[in-house]
Amino acid sequence: MTLLAPPSTPKPASWHGRLSLRYRSDGAGDGTRTVAHDTHHGPLRVLQALYPEGPRICHHVLVHPPGGIVGGDELDIDLQLQAGTHALITTAGATRFYRSAGAVARQHAVAHIAEEARLEWLPLETIAYSGCMAENRLTLQPDPGAEAMGWELLALGLPAAREPFAAGRFLQQLELPGRWLERGLLRADDTLLRDSPLGLAGAPVLATLWFVAGTPLAAARQERLLDAARAAIDAAAGSAIGARAGVTAPQPGVLVLRALSPSVEPAMALLQAVRGAWRAEAWALPPNPPRVWRL
Repeated sequence: MTLLAPPSTPKPASWHGRLSLRYRSDGAGDGTRTVAHDTHHGPLRVLQALYPEGPRICHHVLVHPPGGIVGGDELDIDLQLQAGTHALITTAGATRFYRSAGAVARQHAVAHIAEEARLEWLPLETIAYSGCMAENRLTLQPDPGAEAMGWELLALGLPAAREPFAAGRFLQQLELPGRWLERGLLRADDTLLRDSPLGLAGAPVLATLWFVAGTPLAAARQERLLDAARAAIDAAAGSAIGARAGVTAPQPGVLVLRALSPSVEPAMALLQAVRGAWRAEAWALPPNPPRVWRL
């Protein structure tokens, strides 16, 4: 008698999503319009381009239909902003890195920003589920005269559901090639980093907000941006918003705000407040938050 081995359970296929976004300037003067062209492969795309602030600023909402990123998945986002364009990119919901059986889930966005172009990279929160093995990278390549601002807000585990980040690791990297590199590895078992007053002090939510320029900022302009951020931080502290934060300029043309919070909402409120202050100071623009944030 021949014994047959029981059928094995097939491994779920990993997703490899690629999204390319190209922005070009069309027209001149007051009629200038930022025109977008997108191509995608796999489960990563953008909704229709929106212009709630007029034709100069293109709003795009990233969507990932599977709803989360699991071990083995890779998402690559390539942004190309031509001279004089302005793109604002956010997401339709939180980015979720789910528990992994061992493979690493990766997301990498690369943005090339030509002279006099502006990028706002404003995704909603990233959630690192307990047991995930994840990497989240962003590379910024601004030409002289280009400017960008954006954030990364990370929740370890599910703070609102009181589900801690008990296993796994999360690597977050932000790079300005040749000028600035921030690379942080958060491991669930690294209690010294997670609980120490010199580390995360037990906070399950951490956020980074940045402003970068392809050309070093004039000292007076940089100081005004720092002052605007500090005023927003002080206002948040006065309202008992629940997030602790500080802002600094590690070099001319790079501003970084860091915040720790017991939950996502206070940190997001602070990021939005500082983003609005920087938008007004740097670009003489009102906050105009994307509509998807209010849904």
